[in-house]
Amino acid sequence: MFGFQGGVEEWQTPNARSIGSDRPARGGAALAWLLHFAPTIPHTYRPPMPYIHVDSEAAAARLGEDLAGLRRFALDCEAAGFHRYADTLCLLQITTPTATYVVDPFVVEAEALLRRPLEDPDVEIVMHGSDYDLRLLDRDVGIHLKGLFDTQIAASILGEKAIGLAALLESRLGVSLAKKYQRADWAQRPLPDDMLDYAANDTRYLPELADIMVRELREAGRLDWAEEEARALEESAVAPPADSDPVDLVSRVKGARDLPPRAVHGLREVLVWRDEIARERDKAPFRVAGDAPLIEVALNTPAHPRALTDIKGFPRGLAREHGPELLARLARVTELPDDQLVGYPKANRGGRGRPPPEIEEMADRLRSIRTRKAKELGLDRGALISNAVLNDIAWHDPGDEAALRRVPGVRGWHVEVMGAEILDTLLQHG
Repeated sequence: MFGFQGGVEEWQTPNARSIGSDRPARGGAALAWLLHFAPTIPHTYRPPMPYIHVDSEAAAARLGEDLAGLRRFALDCEAAGFHRYADTLCLLQITTPTATYVVDPFVVEAEALLRRPLEDPDVEIVMHGSDYDLRLLDRDVGIHLKGLFDTQIAASILGEKAIGLAALLESRLGVSLAKKYQRADWAQRPLPDDMLDYAANDTRYLPELADIMVRELREAGRLDWAEEEARALEESAVAPPADSDPVDLVSRVKGARDLPPRAVHGLREVLVWRDEIARERDKAPFRVAGDAPLIEVALNTPAHPRALTDIKGFPRGLAREHGPELLARLARVTELPDDQLVGYPKANRGGRGRPPPEIEEMADRLRSIRTRKAKELGLDRGALISNAVLNDIAWHDPGDEAALRRVPGVRGWHVEVMGAEILDTLLQHG
């Protein structure tokens, strides 16, 4: 199903207008200039193209009409986890054959607008590095996307070393993307025009890039590989259920494992304290206070809130406003008897544990096959097959091709390119 017959001109429109306005959509004048002088402009020049800001019901209706009956469009999502407490879906960018849309999900009901086309396996959705975005859509909108074509997956399977969107657009289309807003706060409103322009660029060129990569995949005989990986990603990219066990906050802090039990217990209290403040302020926790000063607080409890400011990296305002509560919590930890302390969480032993020597030896043999085959194919070793999957193959010790295909993580194309060697090795050394 991959591929679109047509050039970039089919993915832009000189007549696009901002919905509800008489003025041309942003970039319209530049596009008219380009169309007039195109014969004299180097192919690498790409002025801003128009987009439609979907921040009203009228604009949403226009997008809905555009999506009706489409068999392909490009999609990207923006969240604000770098700035806000929760990494909520903040923006969706969509490029169809006639326009690019920047959708505000705070105003427009994204689920009603997008469920049908995004969950239709016959509609191809072009994305780049979609793993996180698929989880956002599943968690925040309740949409489980089908019909994915991911240009990052395609680049990896083609053996590209640089698989980021900017690198691929530069190498394939001569387009240079700005990086100014890579870590922007997409939850802020109103979004300034230059941020909307930046966001629109994430999908403007994706259809043309996908066309090029489909041709390259087909020429390399690897189009089926990309499609299989896309289907696997669709199935795996599901947000964890809301009732899943909460993560112990100390397990996310580098160095916490090496702390004594009382310091670990204290650090847990400090992290909960920070988390409550972050939630109240709607800030990412690290923007309230970094991990390093909090470890220092847990190890050496200051006697007075003013002493918190002597710790490198501890914000003065935070010490003044919330320091007394923090020290009160740590005082209670100091008074706990040793048998009530909760130390660093133990590793989950519900799995297989460390494999026996013969399994490790077999996994090493399989990795040697993978290394050699990856070199032959011009692929990164991890792009061919991961160490985790090779370890699972060694554990399961499949005796035939059907059993090999049933090992979790093994794709049909893995069996195609290295299945015989894997089975021979298992037979000879098992």
